[in-house]
Amino acid sequence: MSGSSAVSGAAPCRFAHYFVICGIDTETGLEPDELAGENFEQSPLKRTFKSKVLARYPENVEWNPFDQDAVNMLCMPKGLSFRTQADRRDPQFHSFIITKEDGSRTYGFVHTFYEEVTSPQICSAMQTLYQMHNAESATASTPSSSSSSSSSSMDSLASSLDEADSPTSSSSSSRRAGGYDSSRDTLYVSKALCLITPMPFMHACRRFLSQLHRAVTAGSAPPLPLESYVHNILYEVPLPAPGRSLKFHGVYEPIVCQRPGLGELQLADFPLAEAFNLLGVENLVQVFTCTLLEMQILLYSHDYQRLMTVAESITTLLFPFQWQHVYVPILPASLLHFLDAPVPYLMGLQSKEGTDRSKLELPQEANLCFVDIDNHYIELPEDFPQFPNKTEFIKELSEVLLSYGLSANTGAPPRTRSSPGSAPGSTPSTPGRERKTVALRQLEDDGRNGNLAGEELAVLELLQGNATLERLQALTKRTGVTVARVDALRAGVKAQATEGQGGRTAAEEEELRSAKLNVQLREVFASRFTTMFADYEAFVIQSAPDLESWLTNREQMHNFDKASFLSDQPEPYLPFLSHFIETQMFATFIDNKIMSQWEEKEPLLRVFDSRIDKARLYNVRAPSLRSSSYQRCSILKESAQAIEQRLMKIDHTAIHPHLLDMKIGQGKYEQGFFPKLQADVLNTGPTNNKWSHRTATAQRRKDRHRQQTEHLGLDNDLKEKYMQEARSLGKNLRQPKLSDLSPAVIAQTNWKFVEGLLKECRMKTKRMLVEKMGREAVELGHGEANITGLEENTLIASLCDLLERIWSHGLQVKQGKSALWSHLLHYQAREEKLEQQKAESPVSNVPERRKSDCSIAMPSLRVSLIQDMRHIQSMSEIKTDVGRARAWIRLSLEKKLLSQHLKQLLSRQALTKKLYKRYAFLRCEEEKEQFLFHLLSLNAVDYFCFTSVFTTIMIPYRVVIIPIKKLSNTMTTSNPWVCVSGELGDSGIMQIPKNVLEMTFDCQNLGKLTTVQLGHDNAGLLAKWLVDCVMVRNEITGHTYRFPCGRWLGKGVDDGSLERVLIGELVVPSGEEDSGRGCGTPPMQRSPSQTRRISITSLRGYKPTSAQIQEAIGEAVNNIVKHFHKPEKERGSLTVLLCGENSLVAALEQFFHHGFKSARLFQKTVFVWDFVEKAVAYMESADQMGDLQETAEPLGMTCQSLCHYVNAINSTPRNIGKDGKFQLLVCLGARDRLLPQWLPLLVECPVILRMYEDTALLRDRTTVNALIGVLETLHDFPVTLEASLVKGIDL
Repeated sequence: MSGSSAVSGAAPCRFAHYFVICGIDTETGLEPDELAGENFEQSPLKRTFKSKVLARYPENVEWNPFDQDAVNMLCMPKGLSFRTQADRRDPQFHSFIITKEDGSRTYGFVHTFYEEVTSPQICSAMQTLYQMHNAESATASTPSSSSSSSSSSMDSLASSLDEADSPTSSSSSSRRAGGYDSSRDTLYVSKALCLITPMPFMHACRRFLSQLHRAVTAGSAPPLPLESYVHNILYEVPLPAPGRSLKFHGVYEPIVCQRPGLGELQLADFPLAEAFNLLGVENLVQVFTCTLLEMQILLYSHDYQRLMTVAESITTLLFPFQWQHVYVPILPASLLHFLDAPVPYLMGLQSKEGTDRSKLELPQEANLCFVDIDNHYIELPEDFPQFPNKTEFIKELSEVLLSYGLSANTGAPPRTRSSPGSAPGSTPSTPGRERKTVALRQLEDDGRNGNLAGEELAVLELLQGNATLERLQALTKRTGVTVARVDALRAGVKAQATEGQGGRTAAEEEELRSAKLNVQLREVFASRFTTMFADYEAFVIQSAPDLESWLTNREQMHNFDKASFLSDQPEPYLPFLSHFIETQMFATFIDNKIMSQWEEKEPLLRVFDSRIDKARLYNVRAPSLRSSSYQRCSILKESAQAIEQRLMKIDHTAIHPHLLDMKIGQGKYEQGFFPKLQADVLNTGPTNNKWSHRTATAQRRKDRHRQQTEHLGLDNDLKEKYMQEARSLGKNLRQPKLSDLSPAVIAQTNWKFVEGLLKECRMKTKRMLVEKMGREAVELGHGEANITGLEENTLIASLCDLLERIWSHGLQVKQGKSALWSHLLHYQAREEKLEQQKAESPVSNVPERRKSDCSIAMPSLRVSLIQDMRHIQSMSEIKTDVGRARAWIRLSLEKKLLSQHLKQLLSRQALTKKLYKRYAFLRCEEEKEQFLFHLLSLNAVDYFCFTSVFTTIMIPYRVVIIPIKKLSNTMTTSNPWVCVSGELGDSGIMQIPKNVLEMTFDCQNLGKLTTVQLGHDNAGLLAKWLVDCVMVRNEITGHTYRFPCGRWLGKGVDDGSLERVLIGELVVPSGEEDSGRGCGTPPMQRSPSQTRRISITSLRGYKPTSAQIQEAIGEAVNNIVKHFHKPEKERGSLTVLLCGENSLVAALEQFFHHGFKSARLFQKTVFVWDFVEKAVAYMESADQMGDLQETAEPLGMTCQSLCHYVNAINSTPRNIGKDGKFQLLVCLGARDRLLPQWLPLLVECPVILRMYEDTALLRDRTTVNALIGVLETLHDFPVTLEASLVKGIDL
């Protein structure tokens, strides 16, 4: 939720809700903070002690209850820190955010400074700690116990690093010896002043707090008691109205803030320029893309404000979408277990001094985007899609930055590592470029403790005001020297100017520039979405009559026509968009759109829709919207002007701070100490204030109204709750609670994670099933891009991601980047050990000898999890563990063994217990069972997600030829050969060992198998051979194909064919029992048509009626038309539709056989091909005699083409037999669109009278004309023939 939407409505319009002071509680003294997990080897000054909320005003605000634990934790995420006079004690500023469970946000702004410790108890406690520490370290260093010495050396390394920061590091050695001595050192402790506000007015709050602190440290007392200023900001400063600016007064200077209007992008006051500066444009765009795709994003920096700036910048740029998952920009040390969360998150982690990335133990990295802010580099998850038009986009952003005098690539070149294996792809660095970043680093280090916000912004103003600098700049430009040093110098000057003499105008200029730059950068991002989703409304499916019925059926409903939307997008956008429209943030956006017909539009959606409408006015659905050409943002000027006008002309000035009626002498001023404020005046606001009174009555009225509506149907709260439940995933854990960390609460949180994961699994498997099964319905209509294949890939990728998240939940110790693969490896190691102990080679289980009666079609493939792992491990194409885990999931899914394999993996309970904590998902028995059951449902559909993705790997295939057992026909003396073809290629011709009729061969992945060419050389006495079918199995995926034949191969028998092209069909494994995976005898033919197809000539008994024949032809042509309407990747094999069962060839064969006089004169069967040959012979002789001269020219051409094709088929070197030749003629005719022209020729030919009866369909003119009409519909499609069909035909 954005700040703006959270406050609108109920929350009264006060600028700040609370003023809070955190620090040391002198009553309880020093309490070590165990949760922060500090070791006691560290010197006491470096340890973490608990801080407390010392005071808060007012006590409570009804619409924003005070969350003490969370505020305390986020004001001082590291707890209290102590310093002595020798350390640097610069004040620090940082912000934080508290996200409530309903998604609304409040912001906190914290000014931390060091105050002298006056309590003697605390000083003496610190001294005691030091004496103990010194004694311990003395004893620890004398004995050479390696473990303790190594850890203390680590500690000294960390503390020496720490002290290197301090300017007086020379004295550090003397201090190191004695540490803290109360007689000679002054002890200081951190204290935090915090404002909690409903909207992120960061600059205003920062300035107010720093003025408040200045009032404490200044030599003279402030104009009024501090209570006056605090009371003023809490009760007398209103929130600016939308589209208005506001001026209120701090201790010394006025402070100005402005709020965007209703039609503008919502308020975002964090300096985007700084985020770009810290990461560099390209890195920021990559992190932004990861956020859009809802990956896990971990920000890492030593500086809280940087974490907050980068996190808020990225979430602001998501407009019109909103981050829907866990969002904790500053993760307090005591909450590190949140990194275990198996959900998308955006979190910020503070880096400790002296620790680097490699020491960071993260529970899961398969889907992690790691952002090291201080070192300007990011690590990306493996293979994620790029943002559309990324290069042009980066260019446009860089130009906006340059127009403000900011270098676009201050972030070090993107050293983006996808995996440790790959080399960092750094940009070529010129010496100048290097010098620039070094200078900037130094500047950043100087600014680190003082926490300067992107001061470089002011460079331009300074230049204009300073003639010397300007000349210097011009000179350096001419000589080509980089001016990084000058930049640094300017920033330094600027910093002094703002801090020193309180140069008001400079600070205001700075703020204005920052605000203008912010809005322009955001507009560039927003305009990307307005062009990408310009037409999204057209694809929103409005199906419910009212809100209530929509909410109750929310989970079953399809809200957005994804397939049509994607088919409407430019090809290059698809990889990104297909992932993005599956995210929770997109789903919520569409939900908001649908609900806007019944209730007020969500603010972001309202702004976005108005943008789209405006864009429509300008270009009336120009084709440019669909093209992938880049459209630049056109409203940069106006957006910046709006802000400038508001800041130049102040709309509203708040009441000045004034004296309150306080007890005399209580607001006493003591320099350097923040006074104890009077609670009685700060806990209640003024009664006479117009607007506070107005909102109070409005609030009362609202309450009354709410009570009434509670009894009527859906009241708002209930509706909100209803909606939260209705919004499908991950929502039950939007935000972890930052307070009370009892084990019970942590258990509760993890329980919610477990439930969330299970729900997500249910939704994903359901979605995958619906996608696959609902394909038929969508088949027609979306034949543009290869969408559905893309969509399937996206869904499988998200399943892989879900499994990785489940496997990394509650890990005891993390090993490798993929938790699933690491578990599999543990399992493999154990099983192999057991196998060795058995000392039996697994080969003995496989029946090597074929049984003499040849009853076994295929020896069964052993179901083995380990074997599948070995297949993956032997694939050199996959380089990383995450990649191996994904490939293994794909393979198991294709083999329909995913659920079974995972069940087997988890059945080793000792192993699961060793690897996982008690609360892990994999150790919740009931949920685990349900999870495996959901995965089992995926066995209902066929996936080829392994075969179709790893197209270059070598795969072992096994071929078995099954003869028909009649007499001795199983024996043949000839030498058989076979050639297997698939969608990706063929195996080439391979000889089969005689009389074994089985072979295995390795060959590059053929994809789905389509045809087998089977033949022999006709050698020897028993050359004739009757083959039932050929079985081919992919030995990795276990897919078995059956290629039915049922005919003779041999000269002088059947149609005299020595080779046949057989068309394959995938065998459905018989029996669903675990072992029966693609084994046993081939199943019964699924339809009687298969036997019919064997040879129509040989089946004298069966004669289809003329109606059945015509229906069969219509059906066959229909299937081909449908085939071409499918998206390209989804089409399957055209060969089956042309030559398989119920195919075009089969139907035409029946047509030609109807009424065909195939009497066996002297036992010789006549074939349809004989008729075609005779007809052609007649035409050729007629042509020579000149009979055809008077026929029209085109007919003569057709005649020639038919003769040409038939002769070419007859002269082929292949022995394909007469039926094979007829099949070939039909296929070639269909390909070259000649069939409808040839038919009349055959019908006209006198030969027909001799060979067909009068009743034959071929002699019925109307039927033939109808057939011609049907065949002509195929002319719209590019029929391509597989190489195995047309081999050896020279046309």
